[in-house]
Amino acid sequence: MSFGDWISEGENWVFLLISIPTVVAGWRVVSTKNIVRAVLYLVVALGGTAALFLLLGAEFVGWTVVLVYIGAVIILFLIGIMITRAPLGMESDLSHPMEIRVPAALLSLVLFLFVGWAMIDAFGTDAIPVDEASTSAEIGTVMFERFVIPFEIVSFVLLAALIGGIALARMDPEEADA
Repeated sequence: MSFGDWISEGENWVFLLISIPTVVAGWRVVSTKNIVRAVLYLVVALGGTAALFLLLGAEFVGWTVVLVYIGAVIILFLIGIMITRAPLGMESDLSHPMEIRVPAALLSLVLFLFVGWAMIDAFGTDAIPVDEASTSAEIGTVMFERFVIPFEIVSFVLLAALIGGIALARMDPEEADA
């Protein structure tokens, strides 16, 4: 498919209208120095991601992103910011020096190119069939028939992370030093 063919389809224009603000908001999440603005940019990025899932026909995943991440996690972040009385202004001493940022950016670019190359090498120009795993019922059937063992393993990993987070949060300062 040439670029002219790609750009002539309406779905691709909708994709561009959604993806460009999503990428810009994602960049602003990691580049802004104000934490409240970073959370608000994260809302825009997650909203764009949910819209892209809806555009792909994965309505269950799209609405899950809206309900869980935008509806719960973002509110948790904002409440955490308010409770801890985090500084809302710009903090220059929190930023890493350039000798750390430049190699980190280069490593990120190399990893992005490697993952992109691996995906193109593995899948090529194969299109995802629209009929396969596009509804919530089909996703549930595939997840609990074919992928029940990985699903349970992930649930135990998340449970261990939750218990570890609680243990670290409850640790006394003198225990942390030891």
